[in-house]
Amino acid sequence: MVTAPLVRHLTEVAEAAAHSSRPNCPACGQGAVTLADRPDGTVVRHGDAVAKAHATGTDPGAHAVRIAVAAHPALDGVLLPPLPLPAAATAGSRPFSAWPYGLPVDPRDPDAAPWEQTAVLLARLHRVDARVLPGPLPPMRGPLKAAAAVARMEGSVPGHPAAAGVRRAWRGLPGWARGEADARRHRILCHGDLHLGQLVRHPVPGGPWLLIDVDDLGLGDPAWDLARPAAWFAAGILPPAIWRRFLGAYAAAGGPAVPDTDDPWPQLEVPARALTVQTAALALAKSAAEGRQPDDVEQAVIDACTRIGTLSPELERDVPS
Repeated sequence: MVTAPLVRHLTEVAEAAAHSSRPNCPACGQGAVTLADRPDGTVVRHGDAVAKAHATGTDPGAHAVRIAVAAHPALDGVLLPPLPLPAAATAGSRPFSAWPYGLPVDPRDPDAAPWEQTAVLLARLHRVDARVLPGPLPPMRGPLKAAAAVARMEGSVPGHPAAAGVRRAWRGLPGWARGEADARRHRILCHGDLHLGQLVRHPVPGGPWLLIDVDDLGLGDPAWDLARPAAWFAAGILPPAIWRRFLGAYAAAGGPAVPDTDDPWPQLEVPARALTVQTAALALAKSAAEGRQPDDVEQAVIDACTRIGTLSPELERDVPS
């Protein structure tokens, strides 16, 4: 839960950001709206602006670079650009940022999800020449998020009947997919945590879709950004027709992650397995914390993770590392 002082400070930051471009703000007098309240970030909206307190322990240097990248002209039309921050916008070890408010994907209308637009945005992100961006660019944090999800499961529900399958699947991954150093040293700009919640329309209403949330942005393997939809497809959650449209749009826009869309799995298999493990571990931890059984989608991912965990040693030795 957020504390009252943090909400007040975030409200002040959001107000200052909103008023910098719109002095006669229609939201004044209506208070602020808390849009998110999680350990990895608290977000408050005031009018046309939102303010975010990032996770405790966020590396301030890497955070500053990521914000600067989002503001760089090379990412125009791909990433939502940040707004200027008041000088006092800090909260101890939690850095702040401010952004224009954008309209998110409607979770009640999955058929209208912008899969093709998402694929094009990813392809454009992956094609940016990282050498022109502010630096030094940090590594993409996707594998670290997978490791954190497994650690959360082990710390909360290690004895859950399904935890053993998640654990086996995790141990079968190569080191780079478990957050260890990646000897391949990809130099491609990646989002690091791509899902439909990371898109907004801006300006509102009717603006183009843009990617948000640069907390995990950095250099890495671009296949990681395709891994969640690939994992959903493999688990039977994402319909094949949508998967084909997504992958086709990415390839048509020049995305470099998958050279052969007829056989994308040499590049996608390991990241998709890692995202399946991450999602299953979080599903077990969250459902247990909320005192409920996993829902149908969560159970489908847990079942897929169990199947991954039964891979033979011969197959595991063939996984690229």
